[in-house]
Amino acid sequence: MDFGFFAEAFWRLLPGVPMTLQLAFLSCAFGAVLALILASMRLSGVLPLDLFARAYVFVFRGTPLLVQIFLIYYGLSQFPALRQSFLWPILREPFACAVIALTLNTGAYASEIIRGGLLGVPHGQIEAARACGMSRFLLFRRIVLPLAIRQALPAYGTEIILMVKATSLASIITLMELTGLAAKMISDTYRVIEVFVVAGAIYLAINFVLTRIVLMLEHWLTPHLRARKEPAILVGQIGDQA
Repeated sequence: MDFGFFAEAFWRLLPGVPMTLQLAFLSCAFGAVLALILASMRLSGVLPLDLFARAYVFVFRGTPLLVQIFLIYYGLSQFPALRQSFLWPILREPFACAVIALTLNTGAYASEIIRGGLLGVPHGQIEAARACGMSRFLLFRRIVLPLAIRQALPAYGTEIILMVKATSLASIITLMELTGLAAKMISDTYRVIEVFVVAGAIYLAINFVLTRIVLMLEHWLTPHLRARKEPAILVGQIGDQA
């Protein structure tokens, strides 16, 4: 086993980590906003909005992300009106196209996660807030949204990890993120296994950190669960001493 080559591969692939994190962060941030809009449309009770959101989720969850990236990066350039519009300086950039494709994709998945979190808010708490005279906006901001985030966070954490791994597909449109640099190094050295082992280890390290962050947020957002655990721990300690 050539540990020297592993070290060389690590230092050559490390510069691709910032772009990987940028793609994941931007797509998750924009996707969260899009997901909240889609989930609100699904729960609005307005049939046209509900049908549009259903169709959007069906299309973007039912087609491969790779196809979506190709359609946005290569397909949009086929329209002369678009090439002459103010959007073309953005859409001709592979980084922007990758962020758009990842955002549209994760928005479809995350909308169902957020919708499940919103539907999981206890109806009794909503009725209690209304009885206190809260407006609809205040009710959503102080009761519904925090509880929905708390319930959707574990599933949404998984979606964030999936998006980090999905950024590897951006290498097919010439982006030199982590997988793109790995492919370039393989073409230079013809050592496929060693390079991809190092790339996989870097992805694993990134996702491990993200997993710890999600667990910390979940712990911070559930103080009532911590309060339940502490008496149980104390009872166990008393029983051991007895």
